Amino acid sequence: MTTATDALAAAADAARLAPSVHNTQPWRWVVDGDRMELFAVPERQLAEQDPDGRLMVLSCGAALHHALVALAAAGWKASVTRDAGEPLAVIQAVAHEPADPHDMHRLQLLQVRRTDRRVVTDEPVAPAALEALAAAARRGGARLHVLNRDQVLQLAVMIEHSGEAQRHDAKMQAETAQWAGGSRPDGTGIPAVSLPAETPLTTVAERDFGVAGALAAGGGHDSAANYAILYGEGDERSDWLAAGEALGELWLVATGRGTAVLPLSSPVELDFTRVALRRMLGDVGWPYLVLRLGIADPEHAGPPHTPRLPASAVVSVLPGSGNRAV
Repeated sequence: MTTATDALAAAADAARLAPSVHNTQPWRWVVDGDRMELFAVPERQLAEQDPDGRLMVLSCGAALHHALVALAAAGWKASVTRDAGEPLAVIQAVAHEPADPHDMHRLQLLQVRRTDRRVVTDEPVAPAALEALAAAARRGGARLHVLNRDQVLQLAVMIEHSGEAQRHDAKMQAETAQWAGGSRPDGTGIPAVSLPAETPLTTVAERDFGVAGALAAGGGHDSAANYAILYGEGDERSDWLAAGEALGELWLVATGRGTAVLPLSSPVELDFTRVALRRMLGDVGWPYLVLRLGIADPEHAGPPHTPRLPASAVVSVLPGSGNRAV
């Protein structure tokens, strides 16, 4: 039987597939026997765009979700303690039993998940799929508010203003340039092959990374896309960690239903647009991310997976860790 130590290390390795802001992968795992701790890595935090570390913690929450999915797929039951400090979470391996095929399929979905910046098709997302995504967000500890047409137009103006503000901020521009474009040999960031060659002409603009991409984004418009706000009741680190887990679960379900997800973080990076998003929620919740939901063109190959740091850079197994089977 696989030991708890080996199972946790394998789960941490699988969590490298998790989405993160600008693919910064700002997490670190420490495995000690039958327990594993999750830490944020401030060195990979976006100091200008995410000075409070909210998106860093959200990214860590997505990694936590992926690790738990991987453990379940291997037949391991685990308990989780979440903390607002460091470590952000502790996973304790509890018991092993035969793996459930459903859990194994969930891990397979995470292995094919990717961020797709191509234009979506004219096929709308089915109402049942949107309901399933909202339920997935709730399981993760957050909520999903799908915007109506008027709110989408407000969002378009909001993102235009945030983009304009960031384009005139030299520090933000320099920071974006560190993480986008090129071949990304360091295993992080967004390579040119994952960025559109030309910015799609859509109602709600995608982020301008300021570099030429190589991805054929396709023609068309975003008229059939749904835009939604991932939000929750709180604005503490623990809430942003839960938001990352909710994002991971939502994206897993979306992948299984053939729905493409594009996170838009720029509206929560600036205070004035974040306040405007909160007003869209009736001031009853705190926005964590905006999501574009749509159906990608199946006739065209999707973008490649973005690069990942090697396991040795994000997973540490303490010397002398127990190797007993639980």
